[in-house]
Amino acid sequence: MVKKKKNKDELAIDVLSHKIVPKMEILPDNEKTKVLNKYNIDETLLPKISLNDAAVVVLKAELGNVIKITRDDGTGKYVYYRVVVG
Repeated sequence: MVKKKKNKDELAIDVLSHKIVPKMEILPDNEKTKVLNKYNIDETLLPKISLNDAAVVVLKAELGNVIKITRDDGTGKYVYYRVVVG
């Protein structure tokens, strides 16, 4: 029996639906600009996330996209931003 090799877009599980993975979404360009202006920074100063990260692959993000991560720990919601790098 030959196993079909999955490409990187076909993960065995949906990592974004796992209960310990925070909500992640790609920011549209207009929201990206608002966030960068709000904090008076450019995207090089944002924390980075790899293009090969499982969640980034599932989101089909591209280099330079900003990912909004919303964590809810039961005491409140916290928003983080990461820029996708190679």
